[in-house]
Amino acid sequence: MELSPTQIAILERLHRSGHEIVAFPMYANYVGIRRGNCAALLAPMASGGFNIYGSPAYLITGNFSVRVTQNGQEYFVWKKEKLQATPARTAELNAFANELSQDLLPQV
Repeated sequence: MELSPTQIAILERLHRSGHEIVAFPMYANYVGIRRGNCAALLAPMASGGFNIYGSPAYLITGNFSVRVTQNGQEYFVWKKEKLQATPARTAELNAFANELSQDLLPQV
């Protein structure tokens, strides 16, 4: 994947703010961003920036989970593994998503 100087600068800024740049082999066309137990995929834009592809997710054994409701309880699920979507996990995911969105805004 070839990135523009603007995109490289954005990734450097994300790294300085505590995010890891990671590869998710199943998503080779996207740049993976991880912090703590949360991750997101960034889609390079022709204009030089990034869009968040899909939604940020909570990771289970290093894999993107989906959030589901079963019997009135919310869980993060990946294959046959599931974690309860506790207030702490949900807060971590929300904080990650909000901070990532802010970090992707153009800097003035």
